[in-house]
Amino acid sequence: MELRGQSALVTGGGSGLGAATAAALAQVGARVAVIDLNEAAAAEVAARIGGIALACDVSNDSAAADAVAAARAAHGPARVLVNCAGVGTPGRVVGREGPIQLTAFARVVHVNLIGTFNMLRLVASEMSVNEPMADDSERGVIINTASIAAYDGQIGQAAYAASKGGVVSLTLPVARELARFGIRVMTIAPGLFHTPMLAALPAEAQASLGASVPYPPRLGVPEEYAALVLHICANRMLNGETIRLDGALRMAPR
Repeated sequence: MELRGQSALVTGGGSGLGAATAAALAQVGARVAVIDLNEAAAAEVAARIGGIALACDVSNDSAAADAVAAARAAHGPARVLVNCAGVGTPGRVVGREGPIQLTAFARVVHVNLIGTFNMLRLVASEMSVNEPMADDSERGVIINTASIAAYDGQIGQAAYAASKGGVVSLTLPVARELARFGIRVMTIAPGLFHTPMLAALPAEAQASLGASVPYPPRLGVPEEYAALVLHICANRMLNGETIRLDGALRMAPR
């Protein structure tokens, strides 16, 4: 897909993987809507890249619909959606105080899985009536974010792994369903990346985590995630698949 002049929406765009993706899309000429629950963070990124900022809880039906409509009013119908919004709250199934609170498990699934699907369904509906582009009659690209925890979830990651596993599992059936519209659906499963979540750890802990990656032996940087997003947009044969972006890391139980 030629991205210049096209409308792109990035959830979780106020920081980390989302912010890097928003910047990369803007750099190649896309018109970017930066969507984030943190309005100030979204506004900072949007101002830096020449996009628009939209405050939104992606798991809320009406809030997400309003954000998609606002992006359409500003930039035209969506051609690209990148879902980066998510939370990673840890919790053991049985801890010192007994079983994990069901609400804690449900919140992670609600944001990571239902929020991803909520944005996907709304944007896919909009994309389905787009004018087809010249090459292969493509109408749009949707890229979701899972995690290698979907495959190698560690102790304390039951909720996170389940939510990201759901994102992986919906990729193929949704890609098959939307193929008739010329809409591709892909998922990226990052490994250990230098995001705000990991940046909060002490430097020695970050170095230790990075050294656990076979090659390159370091944390990934958000720009490497963003580079894969651009490649997926450009390569129309990429569809219905989850790509691990992890330096060959396979996580241990803890």
